[in-house]
Amino acid sequence: MAAIVSLFAFVFAIVGLSNLSLIQAQKGGFSVELIHRDSPKSPLYNHLDTTYNRVTNALRRSFNRVHRFKPTSVSTREAEADVIADSGEYLMNISIGTPAFDIVAIADTGSDLIWTQCKPCSQCFPQNAPLFDPTASSTYKTFSCRTTQCGDVEGTSCSSNGSCQYSVSYGDGSYSNGEVAADTLTLDSTTGSPVVIPNVIMGCGHDNDGSFDENTSGIIGLGGGDSSLISQLGFTIDGKFSYCLLPFSEAGNSSKMNFGSDAIVSGNGVVSTPLTKQSPQTFYFLTLEAISVGTNRIKYTDKPFGTDQGNIIIDSGTTLTLLPDDFYSDLESVVSSMINATKVNGPEGLNLCYDATIEFAVPDITVHFSGADVKLQPLNTFVLISETVACFTFSPLPNFAIYGNLAQMNFLVGYDTIKQTVSFKSTDCSNN
Repeated sequence: MAAIVSLFAFVFAIVGLSNLSLIQAQKGGFSVELIHRDSPKSPLYNHLDTTYNRVTNALRRSFNRVHRFKPTSVSTREAEADVIADSGEYLMNISIGTPAFDIVAIADTGSDLIWTQCKPCSQCFPQNAPLFDPTASSTYKTFSCRTTQCGDVEGTSCSSNGSCQYSVSYGDGSYSNGEVAADTLTLDSTTGSPVVIPNVIMGCGHDNDGSFDENTSGIIGLGGGDSSLISQLGFTIDGKFSYCLLPFSEAGNSSKMNFGSDAIVSGNGVVSTPLTKQSPQTFYFLTLEAISVGTNRIKYTDKPFGTDQGNIIIDSGTTLTLLPDDFYSDLESVVSSMINATKVNGPEGLNLCYDATIEFAVPDITVHFSGADVKLQPLNTFVLISETVACFTFSPLPNFAIYGNLAQMNFLVGYDTIKQTVSFKSTDCSNN
């Protein structure tokens, strides 16, 4: 059985070559390097971790991450700045300000605000002052407070000193507080020329606690809200971005994340499904109709978000595919009936596990979204959590549904936020 992993990272190395304006980049699109989170290329790589340590840690984060999607833990306003740093599955090495200061931040389709850790403001500067002081010696540069359009960013308010404040808290106890302003953001490109994006709204957090990682310093939101990177790039990328998630066996290699015309998913085998707008607008909602196991089609009738349309969230940062209890129970029953292997106990949250010391056949599983039948491979449906145990990558969650990143591995996944579609194409991501 192919080895499967649940954590990925993309790291953007900014190089000192000639800059490429965003308008120029849009003409042909642009791409950035996508690197597995646990690859030796990643700053989060720990050589002491085994393959199975990494998988187990990823599964734990998958369940912790669910708190951020729950309406009881993230309000509509808070969702505009929804950040839990160590649960993100991708990393971006970007640059902020002029001259540029490099930061490493988590990139996440489940959040919006571009946010990084900073020192507290010690004084206020003119409105056009730089967001960061690149001469500061600390890892977290000093933020220059200044007036900005506070009302244009959800979850923010203007303070008495004229700065724009944001404050957000999460179901797992994490929180971040700071100021919001605008500055230049620079992304590297696989064309060799950095893409410079002026006047990007971003947050500078100076009071943060909870599940944040010392190796990263914030978040890059790729969600559907107004303050996300995708929304701020807007017409310059024609609302398009795509990614291709490498399986763990390819962790030393890299793929791409694409923007603009480079993000169009085309060719034989492409299937597309509508995006459904729901509240909060941060999250990307799809409509799941059924899941087939072999010739057994199991109809999905749950309405975890209140409607038939938009009944599941697609998320690059959640590891497992999480499904409502009753539907999951039916799915597990059919999958179990078609596997000839010895059942064993797995970690908490994984209900269907087998002895993997003897190879066993995995049934064909197809996810039926509205207008798009996505046929999964064994690496999408079972994960090795130890040398001797393999577990089903779907798990129950009361009245909730998320299509996670294990199910998306070795698929080119393209988002078109103008046409409101998500496309899937089975792909060898190591060649993307």
